[in-house]
Amino acid sequence: MFAAGGLPATWFDRGVTIPGIRAILFDSDGVLVDSLEAAADAWDAWAARYGVDFDFRTQAEHGVRAADTVARLVDPAIFAEAVSALEDEEVAGSGATVAIPGAVALTSSLPAGSWCVVTSATRPLAVARLGAAGHPTPPALVTADDVENGKPAPDPYLAGAAALGIPIGECAVFEDAPAGVAAARAAGAGFVVGVGDHLEGAVVDAHVDDLRAASWDGGLVIAGA
Repeated sequence: MFAAGGLPATWFDRGVTIPGIRAILFDSDGVLVDSLEAAADAWDAWAARYGVDFDFRTQAEHGVRAADTVARLVDPAIFAEAVSALEDEEVAGSGATVAIPGAVALTSSLPAGSWCVVTSATRPLAVARLGAAGHPTPPALVTADDVENGKPAPDPYLAGAAALGIPIGECAVFEDAPAGVAAARAAGAGFVVGVGDHLEGAVVDAHVDDLRAASWDGGLVIAGA
């Protein structure tokens, strides 16, 4: 189920509470929700509309803001229009989003003030996808709209820790993409958990297939299936 860096692997056979962690900062897409096909369909429709040669399934850099990708694909004169059109497509298709296994159970168990969602999606899209997947409303939410620099810059995770009033070094980050792991590391996160199989060699402190391996018992617990 997982491999660990910096902690003895045998600890994880019985589960271990990660020391010094008071809060969790979650990426959303690929960590809390599976939006891959919904996003791909939206990007396909958008690319056809704007005559852009772009295949989301093979060319997308996951974990970065959509606007940053759009900026590389369209003329600056139509950038704002193109970004708005893409968001409309993605929000319209958000109903196809489903939860990552174990994710709703984890977010539903967390005490208020102990978790924040830190996503490269816009606020309307993040809220739509989280709701479609059955997650409770996050007590704190940092989106693409809230920071000047998106992942892999540290700004989003620093903003997430600030929103909770907890030092970033006492926060664990759950991420599924290299850009997000880089952002967490640059911010100084206390522990970084990689989720899924799209990390492309990014160095994490523990790796889980999905969130069934994580729980909260006064602190973050990572355990085998």
